[in-house]
Amino acid sequence: MTAVRDLPNALPRPPGEEEALRRAWAAPKGIKVLSEINNSYIGLYYVSTAVFFFIFAGILALLIRAQLALPDSDVVSPDLYNQLFTMHGTVMMFLFAVPAVEAVGVLLLPNMLGARDLPFPRLSAYAFWAYFIGGTAFLGSLFLDVAPRAGWFMYPPLSGMEFTPDISADLWLLGIGFIEISAIAGAIEIIVGVLRTRAPGMTLGRMPVFGWAMLVFGAMIVFAFPSMIVATLLLELERAFDWPFFIAERGGDSLLWQHLFWFFGHPEVYIIFLPAAGMVSMMVPTIVRHGLVGYRLVVLALSATGLISFGLWVHHMFATGLPRIAMAFFSAAGMLVAIPSGIQVFAWIATFASGRFRPSAPAFFLLGALLVFVIGGLTGVMVAIVPFDQQVHDTFFIVAHLHYVLIGGMVMPFLGAIYYWTPAVSRKALSDRTGRIVAILFFTGVNVTFLPMHLTGLVGMPRRVYTYPEALGWGGLNLLSSLGAVIIAASVLLFLVDLTRNFRPTMRKTAGNVYGAGTLEWVATGINGFRSIPRVERREPLWADETLANEIEAGAWYLPNTATGHRETIVTSTVDARPQYILTLPGPGWSPVVAALFTAAFFLLLTVKATTIAAICGLIAVASILVWMWGADRGPRPAVPIGGGINLPIDIAGRHSHARLGTLVLMLVLSAIFAGLLFAYVYLWITDAAWPPAGIAPTSAGGVAGSALLLVAAAGLFLAAGRFLPRPGTGTGVLPSLGMGLSAIALLAASALDIWNLADAGVTPSGSAYGAAVFVIASGQALLALALAVVTGLLVAKALVGRINAERRLSFEVGRLLVLYAAGQGLVALVVIHLFPRIAA
Repeated sequence: MTAVRDLPNALPRPPGEEEALRRAWAAPKGIKVLSEINNSYIGLYYVSTAVFFFIFAGILALLIRAQLALPDSDVVSPDLYNQLFTMHGTVMMFLFAVPAVEAVGVLLLPNMLGARDLPFPRLSAYAFWAYFIGGTAFLGSLFLDVAPRAGWFMYPPLSGMEFTPDISADLWLLGIGFIEISAIAGAIEIIVGVLRTRAPGMTLGRMPVFGWAMLVFGAMIVFAFPSMIVATLLLELERAFDWPFFIAERGGDSLLWQHLFWFFGHPEVYIIFLPAAGMVSMMVPTIVRHGLVGYRLVVLALSATGLISFGLWVHHMFATGLPRIAMAFFSAAGMLVAIPSGIQVFAWIATFASGRFRPSAPAFFLLGALLVFVIGGLTGVMVAIVPFDQQVHDTFFIVAHLHYVLIGGMVMPFLGAIYYWTPAVSRKALSDRTGRIVAILFFTGVNVTFLPMHLTGLVGMPRRVYTYPEALGWGGLNLLSSLGAVIIAASVLLFLVDLTRNFRPTMRKTAGNVYGAGTLEWVATGINGFRSIPRVERREPLWADETLANEIEAGAWYLPNTATGHRETIVTSTVDARPQYILTLPGPGWSPVVAALFTAAFFLLLTVKATTIAAICGLIAVASILVWMWGADRGPRPAVPIGGGINLPIDIAGRHSHARLGTLVLMLVLSAIFAGLLFAYVYLWITDAAWPPAGIAPTSAGGVAGSALLLVAAAGLFLAAGRFLPRPGTGTGVLPSLGMGLSAIALLAASALDIWNLADAGVTPSGSAYGAAVFVIASGQALLALALAVVTGLLVAKALVGRINAERRLSFEVGRLLVLYAAGQGLVALVVIHLFPRIAA
């Protein structure tokens, strides 16, 4: 592989080839740079925004510690204190921790995997701008005195209309729900990118551990975040329309919120930890110049941690009076998850021991992170023991445990990663000497702050209290914790000074591979990442072949040019990374920015009940998304050579398409949301003795059969439309357009008939929890049908103007999958809504 004669493309390359490639990838200038959608720009925007939110949340933490430093303090008012701790937890968990690791993935994954970009760059851009605009607006609520004050977990009934009648809870529910959608969009992008855009030869067994970590991260978001979307949806429906999901007097149950929230909330801890663990597994081998010990075990541990984490949500509910057998199961799961986490820790220790340790700023952060995380893990096993947890639940012991896990498992590795990877995106590296001081100060501050909190909790101080009397004797420990917070603040301030002095982002002439790493992200230069895309034969290709970087830059490897004049990357097979086709990528555009702006406006305006303006903003957002979808499918083109005698087609459709995989992941998200709605229905059925309540007649069997027939017809019509797609240049798309249009009408009619059937039987969503649970399932199906009607309208328009045909059919295939899914979900909904009450009766 290293000999010039064996390279796919002969050197030197033709004149003008590199210039044409760079023109295709050129970024706009001035204010138009905000329309750039390439991962290098979006990733930098993402990381910078996450750091800003981290600092903001840190300032809120300092105010909290100032209030608690001394007994009987009045630095802030009780109401403001409630806003501070609610916003601190919310910003740290929803606006910093998850987006920060997702941001690192967007920035680094393409280059690490040997791709020029992620496969859906407009989706990444939309996810970022939605996060930035929504998050910034959410912060503004604190300055307008309408910030949420019911805790970052928003437990009802405290967050219900009875106890929180203002809009603060609505801002939290709609804002966080919107940000969750942004995170899911990014997760879909990452999953498809990891599985389908790796460099040729980079099999799953050769993929960097960070790629595995982000793959598990994306999968966990797909299954965990929908639960949070369902929870926020149900509570907002209760607050806005009086649908009583959590009101006990009408059959609701406030514990339903805890089940939905913590089914998201506990996996979220590992959603945060696993990407950071992936970063550690990348940095440790470089620090000691030795391959990661136990690579396969680490990959299995990442996967096992993600899987086990979904069996831990009741870990947070041991004090709610659950059955003993349930608590025993979840207690065992809480201890079991320590095993895969421990495997990773021992793999890092073994790697440190196998190579030669070279002191550096990243190394200092990682050593501190190991110690802090292990302490957090040990206290995690302690609170997994039910009797102990019931003693320390809702005390400062839990606050200490949570911060040890999150700081050691994510914050310190993240700061170390900034020092480690800054030379890959900046003209100057950050100061290694300053970084070591920052790491030492941060480690010291963390332990001075949170180690005493274990004792504070054990002596009885509850969390989320505004103040405490001096007679209780908690003052000394609290003062020590507050002094530690000042040390943390000093370390972060020094870090910001280092960033200001040395961070100079650039797409060319970076500081380079200053730590001597062996992975591909250190070769990438320019917005396009790679002049040519290499073949990967080892996990650390730069260590295996010292000439590889020069060969890539010279254009000796695959696709050294632009075959179409557009931005391009290579799509490879899922397991063994065989080249399959060339994917053309979109260039800069404003549609993702506009769509994100007006989507944020839609959600924010709903919180102040400005429904008309919100609807207009929603329509503009939908129109912007349709604009980018209109040009998304350029259609397949003949094969072109990429080097080494390999000819690849361009933009294929069918089962090998990356878009098909993305659609399947989206269907998993939709099914997880639907499963959350079904869980709410079944849970309320189990907890409510009168299900359905008296006075509700059985629904019409004929109406149910009619809805079912319409759903089957919708699927059949869309399938039939595919048989009439014309060959290019041989006819119009009238017949397939008619089939698709009738399919959309059938879907809508099925939902309308079902809702009418429920209303005719006397079911009302505000009358009881039963009515609310039934109507939210039926309404969710109707909303999906409406969304697909909009998509179908776009497909009909494309078919009528010849942009969909027998060859150019990728958009049609995506629509077909979604319609078939919607029909299947609708049939399941009919069974649940109409058959279950008959069983109960």
